[in-house]
Amino acid sequence: MTTALITHDDFHGHATPPGHPEQVARLDAVLGALQGMDLVRVPAPAAARDDVLRLHPASYIDGLEQALPPSGVRALDADTFLSPGSLAAAWRAAGAVIRGIDMVMAGEVTNAFAAVRPPGHHAEADTPMGFCLFGNVAIGAMHALEHHGLSRVAVVDFDVHHGNGTQALLWDEPRALFFSSHQMPLWPGTGRPDETGAHDTIVNIPLAPETGGAEMRRLYEAQVWPRLREFAPELILISAGFDAHAADPLANLNWGEDDFTWLTRNICDVARDLCGGRVVSALEGGYDLEALGASAAAHVTALKEA
Repeated sequence: MTTALITHDDFHGHATPPGHPEQVARLDAVLGALQGMDLVRVPAPAAARDDVLRLHPASYIDGLEQALPPSGVRALDADTFLSPGSLAAAWRAAGAVIRGIDMVMAGEVTNAFAAVRPPGHHAEADTPMGFCLFGNVAIGAMHALEHHGLSRVAVVDFDVHHGNGTQALLWDEPRALFFSSHQMPLWPGTGRPDETGAHDTIVNIPLAPETGGAEMRRLYEAQVWPRLREFAPELILISAGFDAHAADPLANLNWGEDDFTWLTRNICDVARDLCGGRVVSALEGGYDLEALGASAAAHVTALKEA
């Protein structure tokens, strides 16, 4: 299996205040853990404006551009910040997912991992939130549907926080099936099982605090893999957050690296059976640097070995 690693130095230019959990060191931890792996290393391009406009209105993009500070950092809300390099990073974060999709659709690689920041799964159409500016994976899903003409795309989000942005952006899209497993109760407070979308294509799996890997696996076996196979996607996208790890400081689930390996292998098994192995994964959360690096390495190793 050939796996691409898509990243860019511009991701280091997105600055957050000292002590903020979504920090440059996260990307360094991931890239350090992947150093030496046999990967096709690709620079992330900036997304085309039209790709982002499929889900975010021009007024939102213009507002971010106007809010960009000439120096320092500017708060958009209590958690989400802009620095002079933030939008360059955000355009490339969406572009990295799109580049991965283009590569797997062209058969250049079997799967891809986009090591990006800022993350994306909390950004709604006209609202930045939860460290996120653009809905990277949702933008990628629409690119696959509209540019590549696919009929069905699935998104699996195993970040510890609910992917409220991806859910909102894909709510009305019958061609996209979205799964989110997440701790509940926990910020942002969305993600109830009865949130099923306009076309019954949203599947939320809330997990109680302290849920371990064994219970997670049981729920995925019961609720995710059968529905995913029934939907028969032509491409699977992953919102790969590693903050469900037991060591993570922002949540209270008890997963280990072996759980991320298990999830990745099962996603790749479905992709191999249904869509030629086509999987594109994008980094979301994960805030204990050691656990983040080890978990990302486990995830990418499973992509390579699938």
